[in-house]
Amino acid sequence: MISNPKYVVFRDSVDKYRFRLQARNGEPILASQGYVDKKGCLNGIESVRTNSVDEDNYERKTAKNGQAFFNLLAKNKQPEIME
Repeated sequence: MISNPKYVVFRDSVDKYRFRLQARNGEPILASQGYVDKKGCLNGIESVRTNSVDEDNYERKTAKNGQAFFNLLAKNKQPEIME
């Protein structure tokens, strides 16, 4: 678990709210889906805090270019966060 995680909330080019979880060095660890409103985005952050502590909530994958990535799954086992 990351101590003192830094979540950065921002609006994207199509006016949706998103967040990133950043490492201490500023590198992104997680990137969220787009949310219509800020409240939904903040709820997404809370979901990450809740679901990220359980190893079973991670879906490990490999991209077509061979790079490893993962999805963090929500309680309904749908991808919550993708990186």
